[in-house]
This record gives sequence, structure tokens and C-alpha cells, in this order.
Amino acid sequence: MDEKTKIKAEYIIAFDGAKHRYLREGELVYQGDTILYVGRKYEGKVDKTIDAQEKVVSPGFVSTHAHLAASPLDRSFIEDQGCPQFYYSGLYEYLPILREVMDPEMHQVCLAYSLGELLRGGTTTVVELGTNGQDLLSLIPLFGNRVYYGHMYRSGQWYTPDGKQVLYRWTEDDGKEAMDQAFAFVEEHEGDCGGLLRCVLSPAQVDTCSEELLSKTQEEARKRGLRVTLHTSQSVNEFQEMLRRHGKTPIAWLRNIGFLQSNVILGHAIIIGGTSWTNYPPGDLEMIAESGCSVAHAPWVFGRRGIAMESFFKYQRAGINMSLGTDTCPQNMIQAMRWAAVLSKLVERRTEATVARDVFNAATLGGAKALGREDIGRLCPGAKADIVLFSGRSMNMVPLRDPVKNIVYNAEMEDVESVIVGGRIVVEEGRLKGVDEHGLTRKLQEAGNRMWPRMAAHDRVGRSVDELSPLSFEPL
Repeated sequence: MDEKTKIKAEYIIAFDGAKHRYLREGELVYQGDTILYVGRKYEGKVDKTIDAQEKVVSPGFVSTHAHLAASPLDRSFIEDQGCPQFYYSGLYEYLPILREVMDPEMHQVCLAYSLGELLRGGTTTVVELGTNGQDLLSLIPLFGNRVYYGHMYRSGQWYTPDGKQVLYRWTEDDGKEAMDQAFAFVEEHEGDCGGLLRCVLSPAQVDTCSEELLSKTQEEARKRGLRVTLHTSQSVNEFQEMLRRHGKTPIAWLRNIGFLQSNVILGHAIIIGGTSWTNYPPGDLEMIAESGCSVAHAPWVFGRRGIAMESFFKYQRAGINMSLGTDTCPQNMIQAMRWAAVLSKLVERRTEATVARDVFNAATLGGAKALGREDIGRLCPGAKADIVLFSGRSMNMVPLRDPVKNIVYNAEMEDVESVIVGGRIVVEEGRLKGVDEHGLTRKLQEAGNRMWPRMAAHDRVGRSVDELSPLSFEPL
């Protein structure tokens, strides 16, 4: 029988069946992968006790949108760059170059690095969207993350021939072969890695998928009991393209074809009617709320380009289930919470618009609801033992009166001391357990060194990496 472990803590962010509550000087007991007790004092016998005095015990975070197999190599290249022709979106010039120059080894390095980075920041569950599912089968047992994998497929893809316009190349089979591959992966691997690997269906983007592809996706998702996630309303170009094609916003078109249902997680949904970016009548928020679907908000990937959701506060007030995603680097939910709160305050021009409680709920309960789970994102009897121990006495966490405010506005990855996923300790004393962190960072640097010289050959006008992304300071 699995040993019974007790955590004695100064603060536990406990779940009372409806909401998170602070439990001072409490105890949490888990056995195997399940929490048995959260309360003042456990009277039964235990096999092991973890002393968490001067610590904060939190539920593990849930990232509902990530691209782990490429995003670490965004670093030192994608920042501070953007084309005004495309409203500063990086989708059409910069990201395609990155994807074209990366080889399979680079993707494997990025995937491993990202899994470790998530754990180091307290994220125990992640939704990964990509095409590297086979690599996950060997990495999940090593790292121990809880992963929802969506093998992406689409009817076509965008490109720009001249940096002035966005065009589309369509596949002859409307993406059916790639979709069938996604279905096959679900059939073969759903529940693998001791239940840590689950699947979602992931048609790639609203503007690259036909109505037929999306309808078939929703039909199969309902049949198989799966969640669906789709990038939508993520750029002004996409918004205008959907208006041109259908005379409807991306959200309105999705509702019109019957795709917008409660099993859907909308990736981003940030460029919508009623915002300054579209100058188009409102109504999208209400459609999202009425459908019962969730939004995966990734604030940093837009914030770094000067784009903010308008606003997290309004989406929440409309009754939409809000979750958070890490999207590209860093895979750090602590920063995602911080940016979500701060950008919302800036847009609303008032500090109480989106508070620490709101974004912490999105990173835990909101993510769990988006995935249809009532056993993650919370600390209560019957929940999975996905647990994060923050230092309560670090430079970032003192003085400690309100742990969630400290985590959201002050904590860093280094304040995460321990992470437990399904009862297994995967981060101990601030380091990945059983993983060579120095080896990960070395391999990522080597991947970058191989990648950057290749860029000129894949740029439409042959620009070098230093021309595409000038150094902050000239070499001496």
C-alpha cells in the first residue's frame, strides 16, 4: 500500500468545496495520488511528515495553452520585434522562420526544457499544442508533469510573400489526414504514462480551418468525451480575414457553425468585437459567455508586443470561465498571473479591477473547469495530490500576511521549494528531481547556436538573425 504523507504548514490554500480559503497552521495528508485530509489536525497515523512551517502550501497551477516544443528558442530573438503592417503580431514573419529552421533534436530539447520550467514554477498540469506527442511518451515519466496533448491539424496555413499581405495555402485534403492522425493518437495513447497523459482535439487556428474540419472535430470530441481547443481572435489580420470571408467575427462564425460549445477552450480570444483593436460592434463577449466555453488567456505573449486583453475584468464580469496559459517562453504561471492582473488594471485604469484572487483562481480552478476536472487545481479530500510548497521566508515572500498577493505580485520561480504531482515529488529544494538541469540549459544554448545561423536561408529576403532581431547593444 502507498505510504501516507502528512504536510504540516504555516499556510495552506485550502478548498472548501466552493472556493479557496486560508488555513493557518494546518495539515494536509495524501496517500498515493490522492489527498485524504485537509484541516487543522489529522488524528490518524502517517508514514512520513513533511515540515512546511514557514511555507505556503498551494494547489498546482494549470496552464491551458502552451507550445512547449518550440517556445524556449523564442528567447533572445522574438522580443522587441514586430511588423506594424501586421499590427505587431509575430505570427506571420518571425514565428514561421523559427519553425522552419528548427530540427527534430531542437524540438526535443525545447520540449524537455519546457516541462522542467513548468514544474520549477509550480505548474503541474499543462495543455500542450503541437506535433511532438511521441516525444512526450518518454519525457512525462521522467519529469512527472500532468499533460493534456493536442496534436494540431488544419486545412491550410498562412504566409506572407512580401511582408505586406497575409495569404493562405490550402491542403488538397482539407487537413483530413492530419486530423485522422490526431484521432489515432487519442485512441492509442489516451491515459498513458500512468494516467498523466490525456488528450484534447486541437484544430490549429480559426482562419486555417474549414467549417467541415471544425464540425468533424466537434462531432468526434462529443463522441469521445474530449475537450477541444482552438486559436481564435489572436490577431487583427485574422479578425479582418474572417470578416472578409463570412461577414462575421471569428467568434460569431464559430457560433454560427455550431462549434462554440461548453467543451471548447478558446486560445486567446483577445481581438474581438467591442475592443479598440477592431473598431467593430460588441457582442463577442456575450456569445462566449452564452456558449459556456472557456478562454485560455496568455497575457505575456501579447503584452510584450504592446497588446492587452480589453479586459480580463470584463470577460470575468460577463460570466466567462477564465483560465491562464503560458503559451511561449517563459513557461511560468507565476508571471502569467502577474501580467494578467497588471494589464487588466492598466486597461481599466483602476487597481481593484482584477485582483490577485481573480488570477489565482484562473490559474487553478479556472484551468481545472476548462478541462472538465474537479480533482485538480484545489487542495481538498478526493483531489489529486498536485501540491506546491512556496517558501514563506524568502526575500520575495516576506513579510507574509496574504500569501496569494505575495505569490501573484512578488514571488519568482526560485520561491518554489517543492512540487508534488500525483503524490510524486518532482521538485525538491528548488531543483528538478532526477533531471540534470545544467544539462538542459546547455543543450538549449547549443540548439540556439545551431539555429540562429540558419535563419537567413529561410527568410523571404535573406535577412540574418541580427538583421531580423538587432542586438540591444552593438558588439565592441
